[in-house]
Amino acid sequence: MNVTETKALLLYTAEKMVDSEPMLTELDLKIGDGDHGLGMQRGFAAVRDLLKGETYQPKDVGELFLTAGTKMMSSMGGASGAIFGTLFRAGGKAIAGQDTFNAAVLSQFLVAGSAGVFARGGAKPGDKTMMDALVAAEKQSLLVQNESLENALLSITKAAEEGAESTRNQVAVFGRAKSLGERSLGYVDPGAVSMSLILKYMAEFVTH
Repeated sequence: MNVTETKALLLYTAEKMVDSEPMLTELDLKIGDGDHGLGMQRGFAAVRDLLKGETYQPKDVGELFLTAGTKMMSSMGGASGAIFGTLFRAGGKAIAGQDTFNAAVLSQFLVAGSAGVFARGGAKPGDKTMMDALVAAEKQSLLVQNESLENALLSITKAAEEGAESTRNQVAVFGRAKSLGERSLGYVDPGAVSMSLILKYMAEFVTH
């Protein structure tokens, strides 16, 4: 996909993330303070508004993701803004200069984004955070980086969804859910679900 097509992909993803607010809020009310959905909605609404404007024409794919991450950081607030903003900024920096968004570039984005989020928050798989979905996606992306973007995104999304689902059987050690301890068992982490949704919507755009 060229830069214009990738911009359309990100716009579609942002619009779908905005629409996901009620579901994410409901998930967060079970183990958090219920503000995760609203934070994601705010962040992706800012990205949507940026991409809808005719004036914003990123020079390459890296700049597109980097700028989206900056928008998230400045509009979302809270831990989610820092974490998802870092994912897009760190991933965007790693693919600076790329004119094409393909499976290999997506893999670079996820690997660098994952490293950036880990450096920022210190969470690792098993801690019941978005990292459970992100690291699963990152690992899968390395296996499919020579495939078509369509096939790669489908298998990466599946891995992320399985990673998010695995948080159901984990006890939270980060964030608001940490105070619940064992009571956080049986509920998926909203951040991990958000991570899997971002990839799911990208896959939807590419396959339709």
